[in-house]
Amino acid sequence: MSSAYGGIEAGGTKFICAIGTCPTDLRVETQFTTTTPAETIERTIAFFKEQRIPLISIGIGSFGPIDLDPASPSFGHTTTTPKAGWAHTNFVGTIQNALGIPVFIDTDVNTAALGEYQWGAAQRLGTFVYVTVGTGIGGGGMVNGKLMHGLIHPEMGHMRIPHDWDADPYNGCCPYHGDCLEGLASGRAIELRWGQQPDTLPISHPAWTLEARYLAMGLVNIICILSPQRIILGGGIMEQPKLLPLVQEYVQELLNGYIQDPHILEGVDQYIVRPLLGKKAGVLGAIAMASQFSR
Repeated sequence: MSSAYGGIEAGGTKFICAIGTCPTDLRVETQFTTTTPAETIERTIAFFKEQRIPLISIGIGSFGPIDLDPASPSFGHTTTTPKAGWAHTNFVGTIQNALGIPVFIDTDVNTAALGEYQWGAAQRLGTFVYVTVGTGIGGGGMVNGKLMHGLIHPEMGHMRIPHDWDADPYNGCCPYHGDCLEGLASGRAIELRWGQQPDTLPISHPAWTLEARYLAMGLVNIICILSPQRIILGGGIMEQPKLLPLVQEYVQELLNGYIQDPHILEGVDQYIVRPLLGKKAGVLGAIAMASQFSR
């Protein structure tokens, strides 16, 4: 059996693990609920051991924050994550020691961005942003063909946006910032604000207009700061069919003609898009990372 790469999409709600080399060569895949670090990482290791497929390396796209500095003693650890029980977990080291192969890590959104760059909606683009809207909100992407890194890594979900307290008296759910973008517009925020799971809210519910407005505010900040060639919106909340067109409309409204580019003025439906790889963007991006970094 030919060798392949392992991919892990480590989300706050679920883990997806797969083995393969590309979208047309995904040989095996599984997913399970994210529980405690010990239990979840043990299940991850067991999955790769059970397949008996020779692995060259493994890529991990993880919720964060995470330490991505190879020179740091806590490289590959989660740090101040809001995910209960997961702070300061040695993610990379535990898996690498158990499987004896190289393990590479980046944020879940940077990893999904890499998958879309390799095989999806960001092919041939040098500067773009991938934003995931799910249980939480995160953003990543590339600038001039390189994944975004700096002091740590992008934390677009925690940008501050205007909060109209009269229209929305909800305090926000972020344990660090209250009403940041994630605190107001994540799936968790929708659930707590309205007392229902987002997928149970009808299309006519006012939640979606409010959600689109908040997301558009965040995207306008990103557009003005990074000037991306495209924005990709993934995550479970974006599966609501009404939401993407509303976000596109509000982005144009908020920019108010300031950025005179036809991609925004006339082709916004091709500028703010869904991931072509769909729900597999994260795990395929992890496989792409394992492949590229192993060379």
